[in-house]
Amino acid sequence: MREQQENEAPKADTSGGATSSLAWDLTLYTLARFGMVAIVTVLLMLVKVPALVALAVSVVVVMPLSLLVFRKLRRRVAIGLAERNAERDARRAQLRAQLRGEQAPDAG
Repeated sequence: MREQQENEAPKADTSGGATSSLAWDLTLYTLARFGMVAIVTVLLMLVKVPALVALAVSVVVVMPLSLLVFRKLRRRVAIGLAERNAERDARRAQLRAQLRGEQAPDAG
């Protein structure tokens, strides 16, 4: 049992680069959207719109606008999530095959 766990540990570390890149892209995309909301809110407040109304309007305006403005970053996040899901599906299929006895634990 311990040998199985030791054999699987290096496999989990090989995807660390993709996960950290996905985390960075997701963080950057989130911060960019929050920043855009803040900018639009401040601009609306400069023209004497109340703060709560300015925030509500900016959220509604920035949601679709950020899809266009941050298209490249959004696409990188989507690709990273798709790759991560594919890796998880492959690991899940391998685990199920091992549980059914169709595949040796050290193969893969």
